[in-house]
Amino acid sequence: MNKKAIVTAGLAAALSIGAISTAQAASKEKCYGIAKAGQNDCANISGTHSCAGQSKTDNALDDWKAVKAGTCEEMGGYSKAQAKELLKKQKEMKG
Repeated sequence: MNKKAIVTAGLAAALSIGAISTAQAASKEKCYGIAKAGQNDCANISGTHSCAGQSKTDNALDDWKAVKAGTCEEMGGYSKAQAKELLKKQKEMKG
């Protein structure tokens, strides 16, 4: 096999992996308020942490977990807009 064929095959493989990842991401949504402590998927709304696995409490409104699109509400979770509104109301009640 010549170098051009190897490079072409490698590029085709990389592109197909990217297409699969994009399709998988499109079938997921961020669901706030359902992640267990240490099981969130990334940074939270409040900005108190910026990485996966750093949530301190179960079901914190500002932490999210990726779930199958269309299942968040069934799981008792919230969209980002809903979570922000609930957090704002909580802050007002405390303030």
